Amino acid sequence: MAGNSQRRNRRTSNKKGMQVGSGGQRRRGLEGKGPTPPAEARKKHKKNRIATAKAKQAANRRPAPRRGGVKGTSEMVVGRNPVYEALRDGVPATTLYVQQYIDNDERVREALQLAGARGNINLMEAPRPELDRMTNGLNHQGLVLQVPPYEYAHPEDLTAAAYDNGEDPLIVALDGVTDPRNLGAIVRSVSAFGGHGVVVPERRAAGMTAGAWKSSAGTAARTPVSRVTNLTRALEGYQKAGLTVVGLAADGEHTVEDLAELAGPVVIVIGSEGKGLGRLVGETCDYRVRISMPGGAESLNAGVAAGIVLYEVARRRA
Repeated sequence: MAGNSQRRNRRTSNKKGMQVGSGGQRRRGLEGKGPTPPAEARKKHKKNRIATAKAKQAANRRPAPRRGGVKGTSEMVVGRNPVYEALRDGVPATTLYVQQYIDNDERVREALQLAGARGNINLMEAPRPELDRMTNGLNHQGLVLQVPPYEYAHPEDLTAAAYDNGEDPLIVALDGVTDPRNLGAIVRSVSAFGGHGVVVPERRAAGMTAGAWKSSAGTAARTPVSRVTNLTRALEGYQKAGLTVVGLAADGEHTVEDLAELAGPVVIVIGSEGKGLGRLVGETCDYRVRISMPGGAESLNAGVAAGIVLYEVARRRA
């Protein structure tokens, strides 16, 4: 009966006994999860649906090719750190794909913030199997960045831009340079010393990939790169246009310091660190020059060699 305290095992107090702990789950549940992802990255949000529709329209739209130029191929940057670094360094991108239900760690949040801040990158959510298919099974860690095809300039565009500005053309041509980081570093040096562009062969040479963009530190946006099917013919075309073709070679007959032609319209040809200039390219050059190295090193990195020669040309022109 009510109020009968004599019943066995009857609780006579409102105090609770010992409880099993939550193991810190409640405390962790109260911790912040960082900034809220942009609306474009949140599933079922109106802006996400709009971004998805725009991405499909962009994929179906065929842009008009640049006059006289050549387009490269699109590229995928995969992995949380590579994607974050590409966005941080200003690599052009069209779409950032984010895996559904991804573990929202610091790198993911930073990548989403950088993409959202640009305003021209579509944010798409995709299931893991779809990202696996897009990347051919690479370890994408839930982030994939699509880099658009680079629009290469026509070789004649480089000389035309120089003459339009009332300047003697200063062009760097690369023969057998296969490291995109070297290409990016050379583009950066050309921009720093007032050059008008870089020419690369279509085969067996580095192109303007995401790695080259990163190494250029953003200068690839204002320094054109031309891709040609035959480097020898491109150099002969520059010679007909009045440019002197100067090749860097360890056994060159002249030194960079004593060649007066570097002060005029010139194309500087740089070969690979190991093989140097190819035979046909070397025979096409008007002059073969070497860099004086009192320390006795056999060769220099292509990017370093380009920087030295470009500095000498800029010094003379100044």
